[in-house]
Amino acid sequence: MSSMTDAETLAGNPSVPRPQIDPRRREAFAYGAIPPRPVFENSLAFLLLVQQVHAFYAYEADLLDQWRYAEWLDLVTDDVRYWAPLRRNVRYGEWDLERTEELTELAYFDEGKTTLTLRVAQLRTGLHWAEEPLSRMTHVVTNIALTEVTPSIEAAEEVVVRSRFVVYRNHLEDEENLFLGKKEDVLRSVGGQWKLARRAVFLDQNVFLANNLNFLF
Repeated sequence: MSSMTDAETLAGNPSVPRPQIDPRRREAFAYGAIPPRPVFENSLAFLLLVQQVHAFYAYEADLLDQWRYAEWLDLVTDDVRYWAPLRRNVRYGEWDLERTEELTELAYFDEGKTTLTLRVAQLRTGLHWAEEPLSRMTHVVTNIALTEVTPSIEAAEEVVVRSRFVVYRNHLEDEENLFLGKKEDVLRSVGGQWKLARRAVFLDQNVFLANNLNFLF
């Protein structure tokens, strides 16, 4: 499985800064890492923030299920980073080797806004053989937990959100796939609207068991 990396970055365009690894994200869902405690506050501001985050994921799932990818692009920031590493079978204690490294090794996805936009444009041609006709999709997001809020709950500008997902796909008559895993997202408030600034997808498969990967998690 080859990696998908932002085309402008690969081309060496000096106007496109090279993505940087956020050290806070390096251990997201890593084996052996201590899970962060979810943020909690007994306040109306916190309840409203949680409701906004849940509403974001419900709307995003609707868009992805209906293949409304052009509208989905409006939910991501211009500097979005979308990354899904490969997973390895490792000996006990060798947790650092369990998944491929960001920016330096192969990944299912390693993309910015440029290549995400190109991916969407390709799917919208109606000529993409692997998705003609389009698959029937269901995205389920659960265990949603806020683990970081900056600068404060009352004036939140960015939130880190961990979740689990189930994605079901049925293509043609009898082609079925079920994907399960975990996500860590960074949502950013832009003009009063929450947008996806970063997504790390950890698919719980060592060998990818589907024929293709032409959808988003």
